[in-house]
Amino acid sequence: MSRKVLITGGTGLIGSRLADMLIDAGYEVALLSRQPSTGRYRSFRWDLNKGTLDEAAVRYADCIINLAGSSVSEGKWTDERKRDIMASRLGGTNLLAQELAKADHHVTAFISASAIGIYGDMDDRLVNEETAPAPADDFLADVAHQWELAAQQIEQLGIRTVITRIGIVLSTEGGALPQIARPTKLGAGAPLGSGKQYMSWIHRDDLCRLLIQMLEEPQWHGVYNAVAPNPITNKEFTETLAEVLHRPLVLPKVPAFGLKLMMGEMSEIVLASQRVSAEKVLRQGFTFEYPHLKPALEALYKEEPE
Repeated sequence: MSRKVLITGGTGLIGSRLADMLIDAGYEVALLSRQPSTGRYRSFRWDLNKGTLDEAAVRYADCIINLAGSSVSEGKWTDERKRDIMASRLGGTNLLAQELAKADHHVTAFISASAIGIYGDMDDRLVNEETAPAPADDFLADVAHQWELAAQQIEQLGIRTVITRIGIVLSTEGGALPQIARPTKLGAGAPLGSGKQYMSWIHRDDLCRLLIQMLEEPQWHGVYNAVAPNPITNKEFTETLAEVLHRPLVLPKVPAFGLKLMMGEMSEIVLASQRVSAEKVLRQGFTFEYPHLKPALEALYKEEPE
């Protein structure tokens, strides 16, 4: 079994937890980062602006898990911000592809992040891995599609490649959940837009366990949705969150036009409806610890003071 894992984006919300879980499972872990640290993990440096990568990083690894990408939920989507979101994903993946095209490495598996944003706004239609990407005028869909095309270069080198279309990752340590929960904690929670839009989510620990299973079992290859098997509407999500936090919901829905005024194009993140199937990962033998939203939220908030 592959024992040395190189993670890009290893200091982020997913990568930091994944690195800890891999160490606990007996793996050696190294991070590929713009700012190598002297902390718990060995680290190698890359510079996406200069297009440089420490060649020793790829030679170190048995498996690479590629999570690096600028956050889509921080700051308005100015033209410069959108360029950074796209370049941070494509630049890193292309650099890895160039290095993996050389012969002097022993990488046997490449697991790369993507996002369910590739499907665009699908209303209440249940989508799966066979559903075509949304048109390129949908920014999030275009980012995910281009990222997947970059990862497919590595598959063409004969390296087992797995692409994970990740949903809303639930964690109290970052990502979308603290932002969604903040108004609810203050007693001002409300559904967003119509409230009918579907949210496809996954508990962070389930996502990390899924990535580890993909690493360990050679039958995993190709594209998979990384979402829990029970997507839920925004209204249901908000009501469940309020129940878990023991807070009332007293406000009417937050209108879509108000969100668009505040967030601009980034409002797509909370207004687009994505009802995404987990059937393929279930058929492949993955078991979710948190298939339903309420127990997932209860597990995340059980140690937080009310």
